Parts: sequence; C-alpha cells; structure tokens
Amino acid sequence: MAVTAPQRATDGMRGLKGKNVLVTGGTSGIGQAIAVRFAEYGANVAINYLRMPDEAAGTQEKVHACVNQVRQTGVRDVVVGGDVSREDDVVAMFGDAIEKLGGIDVLINNAGIQISRPSHELSADDFDKVIGVNVRGAFLCAREAIRHFLDRDKGGSIINISSVHQRIPKPGYLGYSVSKGGMQNLTTTLALEYAGNNIRVNAVGPGATVTPINRAWIDDPVKREMVEAHIPLVRAGTSDEMAGVVCFLASDDGAYITGQTLFVDGGLTLYADFREPWSSE
Repeated sequence: MAVTAPQRATDGMRGLKGKNVLVTGGTSGIGQAIAVRFAEYGANVAINYLRMPDEAAGTQEKVHACVNQVRQTGVRDVVVGGDVSREDDVVAMFGDAIEKLGGIDVLINNAGIQISRPSHELSADDFDKVIGVNVRGAFLCAREAIRHFLDRDKGGSIINISSVHQRIPKPGYLGYSVSKGGMQNLTTTLALEYAGNNIRVNAVGPGATVTPINRAWIDDPVKREMVEAHIPLVRAGTSDEMAGVVCFLASDDGAYITGQTLFVDGGLTLYADFREPWSSE
C-alpha cells in the first residue's frame, strides 16, 4: 500500500519532527519537494524565494502553491525572500527565518542556476552570475547557518544540493560544472572544519530529474529516450526521490555521516557507456 503524507509524518525518519529547516530555492522542483517532504515528516520549514521585480508574479504563485501543500500537514511554515548571491539578503533572510521559526536546525542549500553557452562564447558576467548563486550563495548561507549553530551550541546539519556534474563534465555549461566542483570542496572543507562542533555537512548529487525546468526533454519522447539511455536504471529520477535522500541525511539515521556526496542518479556516475566490455578479445 502506498505511503501517504500523514503516514510519513507518523512513521517518518527519526529526529525530524519539530526540527526547523530552511530550504533555499524552495518554490519549485527539487526544492519544493524537499520542503514538502520535511513538512510531511513533521518538520517546520522556511521556504526561500527569489525576490526580483521581473519574476515576482511567477515566484509568488509558486510560493503560494508550495505553502498550500505544506499547510496540509499542519506544521509551521514561513516564506523568506532573498537573493542568495547577495550577502545583505542572506543575512536578512536568516534573521527572518530564525525569528519566525525560533531557530534553524537544518539548512538545505538548493538554490542554483545554469546558463547554456559554448565556453568560448560565455561572457564573464554570465560565468560570474552562475558562480555567484551556486558557490557564493551556498557559502554565504552555510556561513550564516554555522554562525547560528555555534551561537546556540547545539550542532546542526547542512545539505548542499550538488549534481552528478561535480564529477561528470557538462560541455556547454562550464559555469555550472565549475560551480558544482566548488560545492564538493565546500562540502568537504566545512564538514572537516566543524565536525568537532557536531555540525554535519553533506551533499546530494541528483542525476537527470523530472522537474519543471527540464520539461524540454521530459516532454519530448526522442530527447527523453536519449537522456535515459545513459542511465543504468533507464529512467529519470523524481524530485520526491531526491527529497527522501535529503531527509535521510538530515535525520538521526544519518547522524554519523558527514563530508559525503550521495549521488542519487540511477547509476549515472557508474559510467554507463562501459556497460559493454571495451575489449578486443
């Protein structure tokens, strides 16, 4: 029998009920699934959205949709605006979330962007924009979370949403690939530096995932087959599958894990093209 949201809240992973979780980029796709899954397990969630005038209407619509889903579980939820690449925004966002929830126990660094362009045509501004959100933003949020964890001396957990492309090159997406390589080192360095303070830092590396941003290939049978042919499990993952792993890493069941990237990719990082022996014998 399928597990419903209320059953998850009752039978959920140990140590998540009552925890306060901040999810950056939490208004759609993997971020929204993470926020909703934490709420299903009884955690309170602060959902970050990007505050930009030309995207306000669409962003607000997504925020409302996400909040409505979360409220079905009866846990506390708040929305906190801010551009994670801007230091002042991040400091204000954390202050807002901490005030509204009474503290933060878990940070999910999910906000991220990518720009597709042949590397020789990539402008410095576009490169900087991707690095600014994906690496600088993750650093700024992690820094504020760690400051908060140290101030209250109770430890905490940070989970960075990375990508298989921290390991697998992605031609035409240089800024994105570089940023995810940087996120890997951010994860391991912070994990080592603050392990003695009971602050755990891990990452999840999604593979091809069914999300609104990927509709171009998801809705095209030919393109989808091309993508899934490279995946040993021969299918794309779902946002909910990513969210489940994130919750595991934040739970008491993951309490002895730090400094790791857990790839949730259907085996994509197993080098699927080597399924057939490359031998002349």
